Formats: sequence, structure tokens, C-alpha cells
Amino acid sequence: MSQFLQQFANGLVLGSTYALIALGYTMVYGIIQLINFAHGEIFMVGAFGGLATFSWIVPDGTPAPVALAMILVGAIVTSVLAAVLMERLAYRPLRNAPRLAPLITAIGVSIVLQEGVRLFYPGAKTALPFPRLISGESLSIGEVTIGRVALAQILTAAVLTVGLTLFIRRTRTGKAMRATAEDPQTAQLMGINVDRIIVITFVIGAALAAVAGVLQGMRFGQIDFRMGFLMGIKAFTAAVLGGVGNLAGAVLGGFLLGLVEVLATEYLPLGSAWKDVWAFVVLIGILVFRPSGLLGERVAAKV
Repeated sequence: MSQFLQQFANGLVLGSTYALIALGYTMVYGIIQLINFAHGEIFMVGAFGGLATFSWIVPDGTPAPVALAMILVGAIVTSVLAAVLMERLAYRPLRNAPRLAPLITAIGVSIVLQEGVRLFYPGAKTALPFPRLISGESLSIGEVTIGRVALAQILTAAVLTVGLTLFIRRTRTGKAMRATAEDPQTAQLMGINVDRIIVITFVIGAALAAVAGVLQGMRFGQIDFRMGFLMGIKAFTAAVLGGVGNLAGAVLGGFLLGLVEVLATEYLPLGSAWKDVWAFVVLIGILVFRPSGLLGERVAAKV
């Protein structure tokens, strides 16, 4: 039983990362119906932005909490800048194009970001060490042992999810985002600046991905220019599992996918060899049996 609880906790930790990235997928899709396959690279770019901030900006001897705050700011600024440029230069000109065009463009942007970091960030062709600014000591909660960074990941995902939900439901900008997601043409006629709302959506998604990238780097102690590709696809699977366009569904899908991956790896035959396969098994299953996702609504096609 204790082993199961330990693996369950590990699944929650992994799921918290998927959830933060999946929120970006869900928000962008909810507004402009775009599957932004480059979002995983925004997660990676944020991690490298945090490392660059620590390496070149944070003074030696800076207290860990201050250094962590500076790293988070650097990561968020880097991810947001990349996301805004991506939206303005790659996606906005194709907003009224057939859906296949922005989808292919998203894949191209993903490759550009990945190769850009590999070629131009010093030493990025191999894994780079990431500072562990949160104590590496583990905490014992009953029969479960969990690292401080891992616990911080879960708590951060929970807090940011609640904050984002309140922002969407109660603020003027959040209401404008919901109106734009419902009907962008009508929202524009009612005086909402749709372009501004779309940019804000990319900014929020990028900020969440940046936080996830920093926490991921601190948890494993290193980052790699390829870290965003597979994590991005798995986070997209989590968004589909929960119901693309549904914030609660994205979070639920992220945690469920993390649990499925960890428990299947531990308990099923060939589990460890198929570690990166389970997400796609789940994706195929959900697309076959419930394409709208667990919390998604069935929507009639527009004629």
C-alpha cells in the first residue's frame, strides 16, 4: 500500500506539470480554435530564460528566495516575449486561413524555437545544470516521501489554477475572454478588442508554461533544448483528455495523465519501456470513445 501511495504522489507531481502546460493549450484553443503545438517549446524557452537570468543577471550571494523570484521573472518575460512574437508574426496573419495552415505553422514554429535555442544558447547542445534553489530535502507525509520541489510543483499548480479561474470568471478582461471564445465577431461588435484579448491569452499561457519550466528544471537539476517537445505533446493529450477549451478539464486531464503514466510504468508489464507511450494510448482511447473529453461538451458542427 505504501508503494502505491508513493507512486500516486509521483503521478500527482508529474500531472501538475502537465496541467500547467495544458492550461495554455486550452486557453488558446478556446479563443481561436488553434492547437498550438509550439506551446511545449514555450515551456522549454521559459526554463532557458530562467537559467540565463540566474547565470548572467542574479548576483553571486543572492539569497535563494530572491534569486528564485528573479529567475521566475526572467523565465516569464522570456516565454511571454516568445509567445507574443509567435502570435503576431506566425498566427495572426493566418487567423482566417483554413485550419490546416496555422496547424502546420505551429509545428514549424516549434522547430524554429527548439533549433534556435540549440544553436544560439551557449552549451545548449547538451543538457545544462539548473540551480536547485529549493532545498532538495524530502518531506514525509504519512507513508509518502516527497521532495520539497515536487511539493512546490503541486501547490503552485493548484494556486495558479484557482487564480486563473477567478481571473476568468470575475475580472473584466476574463469576461471579455469568455465573450471572445463564445463569438469573436459579436464580441468585436460590442467593443471588445479581440486582438488584444488573444494576445493576453497567449501571455497568460506562456507565463504558466514558464513557471512549469522553472520548477521542472529545479526538480531534475538540468534542462535540455528537447525537453519541451514531448512534454508539450503529453500536455496536449491532457487537454484532450479533460476536454479542450475547458480549464477544469485541462487540470483534471493533466493530473489523470500523470497518474496513468506513473502507475502504468510501475505496475504494467513492459511499463518502464513504454513510459512515453501511455500518453498516446490514452489519447487514442479518448478520441475513439469520447472525443469531447471527460468534461467537454458535445458541440454541433456549424454549417
